[in-house]
Parts: sequence; C-alpha cells; structure tokens
Amino acid sequence: MQQVIQDSRSIEVPSTHQPLSIRSATQVSDADVQAFERDGVVCLRGVFDSDWCELLKEAALEALDSGAGRPREVQNKTAGSGRFYSNVYLSDLDWRFRLLRDRSPAPEVAATLMRSDSIRFYYDQLFVKTPSAGAPTPWHNDLPFWPFRGNDLISMWIALSPVTTENSGLQYVAGSHRWGKMFRAVTPDYDPNLADESMPVCPDYGSDAGDQAGKLLSWDMQPGDVLCHHPLTVHGASGNKSTTETRIGLSVRFLGQDVQWDPRPRTMRLRHDPGVQPGEFPADDVALPVVWERSSGLRALAT
Repeated sequence: MQQVIQDSRSIEVPSTHQPLSIRSATQVSDADVQAFERDGVVCLRGVFDSDWCELLKEAALEALDSGAGRPREVQNKTAGSGRFYSNVYLSDLDWRFRLLRDRSPAPEVAATLMRSDSIRFYYDQLFVKTPSAGAPTPWHNDLPFWPFRGNDLISMWIALSPVTTENSGLQYVAGSHRWGKMFRAVTPDYDPNLADESMPVCPDYGSDAGDQAGKLLSWDMQPGDVLCHHPLTVHGASGNKSTTETRIGLSVRFLGQDVQWDPRPRTMRLRHDPGVQPGEFPADDVALPVVWERSSGLRALAT
C-alpha cells in the first residue's frame, strides 16, 4: 500500500484557540508502570481533561463525516445497521489531531510507562462504532502490522465517549505480550494485503467457546481515560450492541529507544523511508518525529 506524505507541519493552530494543558490530569504511578510491564496493558484514568476531550471528539466526528484521509470501513450488511469506521494519520489533515501529537500529555505518559528518555510519534488512528455496529474488532496483536521489532513500542487508546462492554469495550489477555508470539494481522474488513498467511490466526479469546489462555482484562471508561498497551498484547472487542451510544476511541502510537527497523512483507509502510538497514534504529525525523525528550525536561515540538 503506497502512502503519500503530507507535511503536517503546514497545518497551523488557529491563533484564537485556547491553549490546552500538556500535562496529564493524572499522575502515572510506579504501580501503573508495573502493571503495564506485567500485564501488557494498563488503564489510566482522566489523562485528558474535558477541554482536550471536547476538541478531539469534535474533530473525530468531523472526520467520520468528511471522507478525507485513508478511511477504512466494514462493508458488511449482515454485521448490523451501524458503522465501524477507522482512519489513520489524521494529524496530517487536522490541526486538532496535530495538537494531540505535538502538545498533549500522551508522549510523556508513554515515556513514563516505557521508562524511555525519548519518544517518537508513529501514527494516530481513529475508531468509531456507531449504535448497532455489529462488526467486531477481531482478536489480534498490533506488532504484526508494524515494520518494527523491539520492546519500546506502545499504543494509547483514548476514550472520547463512555465505553462499556455493551458498546464494544476492548478486552485484553493479561501477560500475552510475554508470549513472544505474533498472530496474523487482521483488519475489521479483513484486508488480504496485510494478512501474512504464514502466521497463525489469533483465537477469539472473547468468545465463550474461545481458547481461554489467561485472565481477560477490560474496563468501563469515561472520556479522557486511556488504555495503554504493548503491541504484542492480544486484544479484541465485540460489536456495538447499544442502540443509542456511539463508541469513539482515538489511538496514538509511539516509539521509544529499544526499537529496530524490520520492514517485513505485508506491514504498514512508513510515511517516509527511514533509510536504515534492518535491525537499526529508525531515526527518521520526517516519518517518526521526536515529540518528547527527557534530557531537556521539555517537550521536543515537531515544528
């Protein structure tokens, strides 16, 4: 899949916009870090305040209706009457998502959980399930999609609406990031271009008939809560069974320092070829801009 770079640095923040806090509304504790390392996922409460949530929810709903970017939507008339929509690299299109990338609490939270001194942005991804969207989020882990190896990688799934099991809250297999196992990449629309058939299919751990391999973790969430998971942690979700509630989740993915370039077939293409050999750190400031550094104690704005 060839992807075209758009220079998101040309998207200006309106001068009339009220500044938002770059500090998390909650502190990441040692217990949170330990839970992330032990279980491969942790739920942090109230990371984003109401101003952030309102701004990003407005942008998410506009993206849903615009058709812009690289939308992917389940086309399955038997899956229910609602829509299961996703889109990536929204920060290339909208200044509000670029604020999330460059000036939000997310990079520092990622750095704390990964014990990393430097954080690079990978990509953002929007997930919307409108009422009665019956299509599930197939069980999977993220790393099979990505052209990387390493341990310092993280997905942060930000709730922009209330989330419950009924309206498609995510479930995780605790500790599955330590299995060292990658399952076949699968998208909600089952795109064969990303499916490496040499990899095993991930079982449906959420099904009553599924192969239960361990404890399942899930959380009811409020806007501003964030699920942070390792890209090998196995997860999935049911369809949206609610007839009234839209579930909105916005993921942002970051790299730390223990990452190697691994451009396997059928993985996502970066916005820019990093020009490094497999096994090397992908230090590319175009495709993977630095958005936070500990050494200066300040945010490294990608401007």
